Amino acid sequence: MTFIYRFSQGLRLRQVDMVQDGIAGSSATLTKMTRKLRLVCRKALKMFKRKTGQRMGGRREFIVIDESNIRHKRKYGQGRAGQTWKRKKWVFGMLAIKGQRRRPVLRLVERRSRNHLLPIIRRHVRQGSTILSDEWRSYRALSNLGYSHYSVNHSRYFVDPNHGGHTQNIERAWLTYKSQIWRLRGNRTEKLLKEHLCFIEWTYWLGYKHKDGPLGRLLKDT
Repeated sequence: MTFIYRFSQGLRLRQVDMVQDGIAGSSATLTKMTRKLRLVCRKALKMFKRKTGQRMGGRREFIVIDESNIRHKRKYGQGRAGQTWKRKKWVFGMLAIKGQRRRPVLRLVERRSRNHLLPIIRRHVRQGSTILSDEWRSYRALSNLGYSHYSVNHSRYFVDPNHGGHTQNIERAWLTYKSQIWRLRGNRTEKLLKEHLCFIEWTYWLGYKHKDGPLGRLLKDT
């Protein structure tokens, strides 16, 4: 139960600290326990997607989209990067914003092309929604797909002086997501990275929505 509580808080303590606290006898045991709980979260999120489609947007919720590279970093540029990371991969992020609420959708993609990104947007974002982005060319067709699309030229300014749009919300979110993933070495393999991205989505879509927070939701899903 103590480990479940620590996990629901984002595993802020190192494994060595939890071993010293008597939560588990070894780091291998903690790794297995973590994998089991991530599986619980993944199954709960999969069921949620099946029921709701994990749709975002609408009249009162706008979407900020961006791509980021969360590739495994080798210390001092040495050591093996793993077979799954020979080619550069990107995480495509969509952040739904409504007041203080934030709900991300994070997908690992092969390329940042229109054919890879637009189907994800159409699957999760309701038509008529407002979308903010940078001026990446793959997003130019969004207005023709029924979205109110506003772009920001980051080479000139952070906040567009004409419509006031910016992508700082998702830039801050990337810092949070990356620090969590890098701290837990969650990007060593493609499979592990997908599990961590799924847990981040579970936290914001299901964990924070529960009346007792992520811990209450985790106990419910378990």
